[in-house]
Amino acid sequence: MAEQNMEAKLKNQLKQEKIQLWNPPYTDDNNQPGQQHMQELAERYAPLLCLPVQEVGGALEAIRVQAVNRGKGNKMFRETNVATLELLLPRHCRKDPKTKNRLKTRLDVLVQEVVDRIGEEYGLKYIKLILNGKTLCVDGSEDTVPFLEIGDQSGNPLKIPHKLKKALILAMGFHEKGRSLMKKKQFDNALCHLLQADQLFSKVGSTLLNSVDNFAVLQLDIVWCYQALEALSCLDDGKSRLQRAEDCFLQCYGEQKQRLLMIKGNTGREEVLFLRLYLLQSLLSYIEGNDDQAQRQLSKVESLYSRLCPDSEKMAQLMALGFTEREARLGLRACQGDLQEAAIHICNQRQEREELKQRERQKRSKRMEDISTLTEMGYSRRDAARALHLADGDMNKAYEILQDSSQVAQATNNNTEGVVDPEKVEQLLYLGFERGVSEAALRLTGGDVQSATQLLLDNQGVLSPELLSVSPPSTSSSSSPSSEEPSTSSNSTADNELVNEVLEDISRHEEDYLDLTLEEESELIATMKSYLSRGPSHAV
Repeated sequence: MAEQNMEAKLKNQLKQEKIQLWNPPYTDDNNQPGQQHMQELAERYAPLLCLPVQEVGGALEAIRVQAVNRGKGNKMFRETNVATLELLLPRHCRKDPKTKNRLKTRLDVLVQEVVDRIGEEYGLKYIKLILNGKTLCVDGSEDTVPFLEIGDQSGNPLKIPHKLKKALILAMGFHEKGRSLMKKKQFDNALCHLLQADQLFSKVGSTLLNSVDNFAVLQLDIVWCYQALEALSCLDDGKSRLQRAEDCFLQCYGEQKQRLLMIKGNTGREEVLFLRLYLLQSLLSYIEGNDDQAQRQLSKVESLYSRLCPDSEKMAQLMALGFTEREARLGLRACQGDLQEAAIHICNQRQEREELKQRERQKRSKRMEDISTLTEMGYSRRDAARALHLADGDMNKAYEILQDSSQVAQATNNNTEGVVDPEKVEQLLYLGFERGVSEAALRLTGGDVQSATQLLLDNQGVLSPELLSVSPPSTSSSSSPSSEEPSTSSNSTADNELVNEVLEDISRHEEDYLDLTLEEESELIATMKSYLSRGPSHAV
């Protein structure tokens, strides 16, 4: 980082003095350095940076070479339409971290052709090509996307239009998977998932994104991956992402976090997000050569860190009371380190979560009662479940749908043998659902793709045993609720195992994104302090 800091300061000074290192007298006709003039420049700038002349001279030469190469690349592109791309490869593929890898290619070729060339040259099997924070190519063997319930900051389900709901749930699925990979330090793979989430969030619209903090947290996670991967070439993209995150936090939480205080009763847990925001802003300011701004942001970070770093003794006391490590950490932050208040807060949180689960259980129970009521009227459980789904749980509307005999008959005829259209299954697989539950949803909805999609979204991609246990369509439209038992078939078991495999890395705790141990942050804080305390390196 110190090298980037010094180069940034030198570039600013060169720009102010309108010095072009790629032209004479600093570069001769053979693109070699003008030794005398470069030496004079180094001797003049060294005192301004409070650094040795030799070190400044090396940095100036690096800047000169970059400018010369860029000039060559621009000239080649103008004359031949062949561009020079600078590649940021995974760490295990970098032979020399200081040597930049470049690829010459025309820009009117297929992205897959570029991917194939990179794969062959560097021995990479799976590649995602990212340009300026946008994924250009996605490998065909994409990870399956878990589907999550969308709730507000109090945990209550949100009513969202169908089109927005699909994009939002997909985005949240990619984000959660990316976060789980970040915890495993798999930052390359995590970044790919996070950028895909970012592209999906862009389809949702600013109004909704400004009402929840997911989008802001995603921007922080992307920039955190940049710094973990030492992807300094993504500096401009990172800076704009941090600004978007800060703007979104202000919209979502309020200027003084008053909205957050009203919703959650405290702001302590969310402070870790601002700690990470200020820390990343400090890092980018330092890399840009703005030491003063970097120091100001770092001071804010250290102040937050002193308040948010968990007290090990208090953590132990809360855990001795039977609370989890996560509960203890979040509870202490929410209550500004007050042990007694934290214990009360955690108990209240547990009660609120239990009440929410109880409401969800009651909702599911009501649905099953409604299905049983409709089956007692002579309709099959399959048709009853489908009608309630189409009616959004309204019994009267569901009954009206079931009275339309032609609609029910058509649904039954379309699915006489319980066989579903493979093309419709593929459409659901493309949306990220598992094959087993996709086929089950299509059977339940008479082969209607849109209804099957909504059914899966409403059930977070997991169909309950009660829904999976419906008998295959037959000529009889009556069914006795007392004879219906939850399915124990191998198919439903396999469905559940597949879904569980997808979800195993994703936290079920609604505040997992706030549960930062601050270990990584502590390391970066120490690094920043060491760089900023290296002496009076004033900005030139």
